Amino acid sequence: MATFLSSFPPMLFLLFISFNFPKSFSTYQTVKTFIFRVDSQSKPSIFPTHYHWYTSEFAEPTRILHIYDTVFHGFSASLTETHAASLSNHPSVLAVFEDRRRELHTTRSPQFLGLRNQHGLWSDSDYGSDVIIGVFDTGVWPERRSFSDTNLGSIPARWKGVCQTGAKFVATNCNRKLIGARFFSKGHEAAEGQGGPIAGINETVEFMSPRDADGHGTHTASTAAGRHAFRASMEGYAAGIAKGVAPKARLAVYKVCWKNSGCFDSDILAAFDAAVNDGVDVISISIGGGDGISSPFYLDPIAIGAYGAVSRGVFVSSSAGNDGPNLMSVTNLAPWLVTVGAGTIDRNFPADVILGDGRRLNGVSLYSGEQIKGKMYPLVYPGKSGVLSASLCMENSLDPNVVKGKIVICDRGSSPRVAKGLVVKKAGGVGMILANGASNGEGLVGDAHLLPACALGSDEGDAVKSYVSSSANPTATIDVKGTVIGIKPAPVVASFSGRGPNGLNPEILKPDLIAPGVNILAAWTDAVGPTGLDSDQRKTEFNILSGTSMACPHVSGAAALLKSAHPDWSPAVIRSAMMTTASISDNKNQPMIDEATGKQSTPYDFGAGHLNLDRAMDPGLIYDITNNDYENFLCAIGYNPKLVQVVTRSAVVCPMKKPMPENLNYPSIAALFSTTSRGPTSKTFIRTVTNVGQTNAVYVAKIEAPKGVTVTVKPMKLVFTPAVKKMSFFVTITADSKHLVLDDAGAVFGSLSWTDGNKHVVRSPIVVTQLDPF
Repeated sequence: MATFLSSFPPMLFLLFISFNFPKSFSTYQTVKTFIFRVDSQSKPSIFPTHYHWYTSEFAEPTRILHIYDTVFHGFSASLTETHAASLSNHPSVLAVFEDRRRELHTTRSPQFLGLRNQHGLWSDSDYGSDVIIGVFDTGVWPERRSFSDTNLGSIPARWKGVCQTGAKFVATNCNRKLIGARFFSKGHEAAEGQGGPIAGINETVEFMSPRDADGHGTHTASTAAGRHAFRASMEGYAAGIAKGVAPKARLAVYKVCWKNSGCFDSDILAAFDAAVNDGVDVISISIGGGDGISSPFYLDPIAIGAYGAVSRGVFVSSSAGNDGPNLMSVTNLAPWLVTVGAGTIDRNFPADVILGDGRRLNGVSLYSGEQIKGKMYPLVYPGKSGVLSASLCMENSLDPNVVKGKIVICDRGSSPRVAKGLVVKKAGGVGMILANGASNGEGLVGDAHLLPACALGSDEGDAVKSYVSSSANPTATIDVKGTVIGIKPAPVVASFSGRGPNGLNPEILKPDLIAPGVNILAAWTDAVGPTGLDSDQRKTEFNILSGTSMACPHVSGAAALLKSAHPDWSPAVIRSAMMTTASISDNKNQPMIDEATGKQSTPYDFGAGHLNLDRAMDPGLIYDITNNDYENFLCAIGYNPKLVQVVTRSAVVCPMKKPMPENLNYPSIAALFSTTSRGPTSKTFIRTVTNVGQTNAVYVAKIEAPKGVTVTVKPMKLVFTPAVKKMSFFVTITADSKHLVLDDAGAVFGSLSWTDGNKHVVRSPIVVTQLDPF
């Protein structure tokens, strides 16, 4: 998602006219960090290494930050735009992009995925003890019980990684569980030194080491692979046994994100390079672009780095982003990435607001301090004045004379939810009601507030404000109820979860699936309190967080278990097993609903469905995708051979007949019809499935056609034998654009399932939509 040099028209970027710019730096030009994609095969033999070549022909050694030689060939360097422009014309340089900052996508969930002790996936895979998960995040707090190596066998012999030492992190912080740790800061430090708005790494609150000063990385690592930790809770909430999805999998931590400072592409690429060289099997990356815009894959270092990993057999799980419920808000769109949205689990932390007129409004809270205990307090809404900052309870916006001794209503948005509570507390308020606006709908997440507080959905928020405006002496109290399990319905698609359609290539449905991502309990750092606020001095071994950041490591842990049980499965096969067995029903056996609207959710919300690990272990049939398939897909979306090589490293020859992007062997089908077509129009798709179940098997197609659409499959029956393990079929979708009635999301949805009449149902969602031709 990096950008071209702003001074040059995008499509001319790779075609600069040659100038002989000097290597020296103009004192009048701003220095920036650029990432150079280099054709590694073109290194002159006179140079013993690529480093010698780069420092002789491209930039001085002091200007080079990272050398990439595994998932990506090239280097990053701090240069002037003039110097970078001159290098872009070098015959060996395939592409140049400016370094860019990314953002993090901020105990019952393993059981909720269908995992139980001693049977099913956990026992079959020995909890993934031979699999290594690499987590790209803010580091780790290694002393947590979640990272204990008690009763773990020796480190897999293929491991080639290191335990990089630094501030308050020594070699003995690694063990047979946390087998590797590295940190990457050169891109960040270079950005800081370039005089821009980037805050530097503050070593009074950060550690120049793999140690986690933020908490996010410790949380995601333990979600994926935390050991069993008994008597776990966050200030008494969610009490029980905490454990990751793959408790015996090994962890390698790659710190690429820094407290309050984000994560830079140049450092993320270096982590991809190191992780693949180190020998990880799975990469978990809960990071995405912070601007809601998806760049083409040849300008997106996460997509490029992930392709290099996947092409070497490493599964890469990524988060779908937290910009839902807006349409087309899903991020991490490359078809070789697994893109994970978030759903709720069957545990909640209810709290009620009781109004002076006796009404009880239902919300959530993780407040654990001294309770109000039913005492009624005056209720005030600072937003009644019409001042936006006061309605949002921003810093210094509240008048202590107005709020002292009262419960204060604050609107959600613009500042962290917990920070609003601190503002209220500083101004003398005794409690806070956090009210959702229309954009958040009824989506609620718990927070460990510093004063009695309750979050309310949009409808209840409007009700409490209406009560304040219509009552002469409005009063209220807050009743915090603790932990409740067995919540129905669950899962529900989280309102914040990034939604389809895919903004780059709508022929590929994204997100791929959803996993638990709301109110997830996992390990936490000792560097900050559970709110992450500087003033929060509380220490907690575990914390409860929400976000697609939390959903992504569930899928990473699941991939480790599947890889352990099926070592020969490719990343595409593992994804296929997860997608084709995913659940689309909740625990009331009803279609999953969307938290934002309360209506039935669609594949634009949940992809193929909610992760169901027990079924993924034995999917019956799988859809595999080879490196050559991905290359043909890139040709199909209009990339010329040079742009394809930017992504794939190797020179390619695109087929004479341009392939169709929708014929990538994906476990979902998206049919795009032109709004200008007249009469019925048909599109035919080809898919190939491989039998990984019983050798002799017969599968029959079951079609649920989208409303107003005809779907045919040929053949309708697939017969597998010891000699026939792989079969192809055609899906023809016919729609009359003039009479097609699309839903609110601009599409209609159906499915194709292959069933053997026994236990296997291999389901693929079908999406039909219309696009205006360019």
